[in-house]
Amino acid sequence: MAAVAMPSWASLTPVVAKTQAGEVEGVLEGGVRVFRGVPFAEPPVGTLRFRPPVPVKPWKGVRQAKSFAAAAMQPGSGVSEDCLYLNVWAPAEKRPHPVYVWIHGGGMTGGRSSDPMFDGRDFAREGVVVVTIAYRLGVFGFLEMEPMLGKAYRGSANNGLRDAIEALRWVKTNIAAFGGDPSRVTIGGESAGAKIVDLLLASEQATGLFRQAISQSGGEDRCFSLEASHKVGEEFGAFWDKSGEDEIGTVESGKLLARQTAFLAQWPGWKYPLRAQADGMLLPIVPLEGVERLAKGRRVLIGTNRDESAAFIGAHPGKEPVQAELSNLSLERFAPVYGRYEAVYPQMETDARHVRAVTAEEYWVPTVRVAEAVARGGAEVYMYRLDYPQTGGALAGTSPHGFDLHLTWERPQANNVDAAVDAAMAQRVHAAWLGFIRGETPKLEGAPLWPGFEVRERKTMVLDVASRVETMPQEKELSLWEGLLEGAPAG
Repeated sequence: MAAVAMPSWASLTPVVAKTQAGEVEGVLEGGVRVFRGVPFAEPPVGTLRFRPPVPVKPWKGVRQAKSFAAAAMQPGSGVSEDCLYLNVWAPAEKRPHPVYVWIHGGGMTGGRSSDPMFDGRDFAREGVVVVTIAYRLGVFGFLEMEPMLGKAYRGSANNGLRDAIEALRWVKTNIAAFGGDPSRVTIGGESAGAKIVDLLLASEQATGLFRQAISQSGGEDRCFSLEASHKVGEEFGAFWDKSGEDEIGTVESGKLLARQTAFLAQWPGWKYPLRAQADGMLLPIVPLEGVERLAKGRRVLIGTNRDESAAFIGAHPGKEPVQAELSNLSLERFAPVYGRYEAVYPQMETDARHVRAVTAEEYWVPTVRVAEAVARGGAEVYMYRLDYPQTGGALAGTSPHGFDLHLTWERPQANNVDAAVDAAMAQRVHAAWLGFIRGETPKLEGAPLWPGFEVRERKTMVLDVASRVETMPQEKELSLWEGLLEGAPAG
């Protein structure tokens, strides 16, 4: 459905909800109660910069919650270090509804909880309370500051992840005031948001804060070992010392963001040097072991798009893979695997093999490993692969990274030629996601029964115009990765 134009607040009926910190006033829009810019933690500024989030302090009176708060620090306008806010779309009827907490993507350095793609009104009209959360990005939330600022800042590379946990604590405590059921919380995310979902599956501190999880194009690989995390912190510190800027703990946020941009531009290694770390505290040293240990009683919907990396390297990259395309492995370790792809896919064009292998390294193989871990741990797991392609634009014929969002959120997709087919596909996929959030087995109209995933057969729903179930999909390709990307953090 198309996003609805924002109405004037003066023409809307105000609605009030009472949180533990105080009352918030939102508006009734098209039969949905909407609260924007609700704080869940104290602003992480001043002495709280690079520190774990602090629960929001109570306020007096009624706080206005009609406008989105600033996004976390990133290139572009409308950003601020004061960013720890969330948004709620709730059905008008206040009986206990299932809750969907959405974590946006953006490579741990971008993205916004206020993106129109994630407007929750459609889900709310279907009986789901939607919460979209913000978290600190880049050096503000995912850089280990101990090498620069000392032991008091140990673990700061996980502050973005801690922000997500603090938001979930807020949901558990307060969502009943908005008509949500705190015992029926589903967390969901795409890209970096899905990586965070996968890491939350591994964290003891997130235990009891959600029942279900949806991971779209994730894989818990976007996590560093302690050594790698500290190496990035040390190198940023050396880069900072050469900048001539003020002390990093007190410098103006715009200058710090500019240094981040310059640092990333010259970084020679992995695609994402700013990411969470497996510190043995918030996250176990091998996150997949935590995923398996904490899985019992959970339900997980997880998958990837067939051609994820086409979004970054194009549908026809036409060259050998380079280090900058890889998320987890050195080119030296990746090259022998890539060299065996032609034997597995002899009929596939070189460009397509290039896209397939880079997609496997960052998204598909790590996602399979997460699915296997939660299945071994006793979770109820449903896996998918999106093959449905774009039919227009430069990426026509591929199902690239991010393409799934317009289906799951049921938004129009401008690049597809046949709007009617695209709308019907989006309606079917959205309905399957909605059913899962409600606690049902996901069902795709016109498709076979969606089977549970288990390690031995890895049954996977292939989402396409004619959706189908595959047993042991891409088995020969997966065997190429044996012993790699098995759950050990990058670095």
